[in-house]
Parts: sequence; structure tokens; C-alpha cells
Amino acid sequence: MSARNTSSCRERLEQALARIADPKGEGARACLTVYQDAARAAADAADARAHAGISLGPLDGAIVSIKDLFDVAGEPTRAGSKILAEEAKPATADAAIVRRLRAAGAVIVAKTNMTEFAFSGIGANPHFGTPGNPRDRTRVPGGSSAGAAVAVADGFCEIAIGTDTGGSVRIPAALCGLVGFKPSRRRVPTDGAFPLSYTLDSIGPIAKSVADCAKADAVMAGDDFAFAPLAPSALGGLRLGVAEGLPLDRLDGAVAAGFAAAVKRLDGAGIRISHETLSQFDGMNEVNAKGGISPPESCAIHRDRLRRRAGDIDPNVLARIERGCAVSAADYVDMMRERARLVREMDARLAGLDALIMPTTSIVAPATAEVADPKVFAARNAALLRNTAIINFFDLCAITLPVTTAVSALPVGLMLAARNGADHRLLAIAAAVAQLFGA
Repeated sequence: MSARNTSSCRERLEQALARIADPKGEGARACLTVYQDAARAAADAADARAHAGISLGPLDGAIVSIKDLFDVAGEPTRAGSKILAEEAKPATADAAIVRRLRAAGAVIVAKTNMTEFAFSGIGANPHFGTPGNPRDRTRVPGGSSAGAAVAVADGFCEIAIGTDTGGSVRIPAALCGLVGFKPSRRRVPTDGAFPLSYTLDSIGPIAKSVADCAKADAVMAGDDFAFAPLAPSALGGLRLGVAEGLPLDRLDGAVAAGFAAAVKRLDGAGIRISHETLSQFDGMNEVNAKGGISPPESCAIHRDRLRRRAGDIDPNVLARIERGCAVSAADYVDMMRERARLVREMDARLAGLDALIMPTTSIVAPATAEVADPKVFAARNAALLRNTAIINFFDLCAITLPVTTAVSALPVGLMLAARNGADHRLLAIAAAVAQLFGA
């Protein structure tokens, strides 16, 4: 039985607030805004409903955090940026997912730290500090939803809501030993979320269980969870394809060992494992060689800020945005058209599989000190984003689950990916796999 079922919402909230306020912890770096008064009022209302036998749904009374790029009425939306903290006008309305969370009875406790403008998988932020990885405080938590993962792992909240444009939910979840879900692109509305890429942005949860991710996803997507609660899929006869080639290239020792052990465990559970060579990866690489989708779209979003205050942007983020400004309009159009063709091809290619499997990241969490070097930062960032970005490019849904390895105490993630729109099926498969792994 979960603590959510045995303790009052107010009790659990006070425990979360105490952890956030602990000067020895990561609260100040992970949570940039703490909604103490509003959260207490929401918790008391949730307890009153529970006492009266009334429920607003699966998230009623859940302690939830939201990433720093979601609009909250009456306050500026920082998106991890010093510039926006100083210049952004207060939002006139809550983001769509914030409204849905509140309507479902979720208790929003804090806004969590992030990579500036969500443009890196490392999770570092030079303006507001970088929260330490919960498994090793000398290492980064992964990004861009860095504070979100730390908030869940450290008990600042029960579920954290992040965004995922190239892996920004799944990377920090994997590096911190958590579950992270990226839904199909159009499943959850992005209205009121500060954009990185209009084409690739999606919104998803991080939690300690697949069940909590499924509940949060259902609320944000507007599903009626009461009529379709998550039930783990039967493992026997499932068709899982190991994505060969690019996703398995240059894995570090811990990731290679963890992935091999996970595949062996799946194979022993009656699942049909196949090894899939996907020619569409070559097409993706050709598109990205022209500059990729996110950089030019980010340039369009930030070009005024580049002109006025480039010196106030994280240099690692600035370099990626500036590369996007060098992409020609013709190349951008070509990339968009070619991507659309490849998305259709990949969808057809995956029709015979229940899911693809691959390591979530090719490396474990880098040390904070080593990524202080811009060249090392760029190399580690590319290694963290490589596998997760495949999912966004091909418009798939995906989830990362923690797996154990005898090689390292640092977490390793196993990613399961499915066709666009197969979110419910993927979550059911993930719930079954998590049970198999003892999670």
C-alpha cells in the first residue's frame, strides 16, 4: 500500500515541504518556486474530499511539481533563464496541463529547475544552480527536466511534470533511477509551455512507478482514467525488437551490462525477442546533418534575445541556438519534408512489433566537474541525447525503466518505444516489464 493511501495529503505535503527547505539538501537548486500557501490549501481541500468520500480522479491529493517552463497565472515564466526571470511579463493564465492537474485535485508544490530554454540533456544551469544527482551528488541529474527528477527522487513531490523534445523527461529519469514517459506528440496539449521546438515538444511525467506516470498522463491528456485504469499486459507472446546499430553503438560498460541483463531477463519471460535493423536511422542522420529540426526552430524563438542579450545565455545553450541560426530556410523545408516521409516509413516498419527496446542513454550520469569543459559537455550531451532523440524524430511514444547492473551503482535506463498513438498499450507493457524487474 502506498503512503498516499495511508497518510493524509497535508501530512505528505508537510514532509515534502520540509525536505525542500532542508539547507543540507537539494531543495533550493531543484525547486525554483515553492507554492507553500497554495499547496497547503489544495492539500486541505483534497483531505476534505477524501473524508467526504469524494474523488476527483487518480491524481486527487497527489503531490506534483511542474517544470519551470509552464505558465502559472500571475507570475513570469522563466524557463530556467536569467533573461526571462527579469523580462518576462506575468502569465495571464495557467498552462493547459496546469489547469488539468488542478482540476484533477493534484497539489502543485513547486516549479522545478531546468536547463535554460530546455536545450541540453546534461541538466546544468549556471543561473540557478545545478541540483546533484540523487545517486551521486558529484554528478549531473540529466536534463533538461533536471529538477523534476531530483524532486521525485528526493521526496519533494510524488510526480514531476516535464517536457521532452529530444529526451528531456527520459534522460533525467534514467540517470536518477526513475520512470519517465514521453507520450505521442499530440496527446498532451503544449499550450502555455515555453517552447523549444514547435515540431518536437511533448509533455510527460517522471515518477517512481509506471502506474503514477500513467495516472498523470491520463489527466494531462484528458482521458477518463476511471474507465481504463492501467492493467499490466501479459508478457507471454509479446514481440519486442532490439534496435540494432546506432542505439547500441559505443555504450559504456555499465549501460552495456545493464541492457544485456535486461534483454536476457525479457527473453526468459516468454517474450519473443527479435533483432531489428532499421534503415530509417540512416535517413534521420542525413536530416540531422543539415542542422536538425530543433536548432532552427529555437533560433526563431530566441533571435531577439540573441541580438540583445546573448551574453546572458548559458554558453552551452547559446552555441546550439546559434548553430540553428545558420540553417537556411531551404534546408529547413527539406528537413521537414524528409522527416515526414521517414515518420511514415518508421510507423509501417514497426507494425509487426509491440515495442522497440534500447538503452535509454549510452552513458551513465557524467560528473559535474568534467562537463565544465565545453568540449566535454558537448560530447556527453550528444551521448545522452542520441537514443532518446530517435523517438522524438520518428514521432513515437516511449518510456524509460530503471534496470540494475553489477558493474556500477549508477542507474541505467531501459527504453521501450512504440508507434505513435500506442500510448496505452506501451504503458501496459511497461507495467508488466517493471513487475518482471521487481520495480
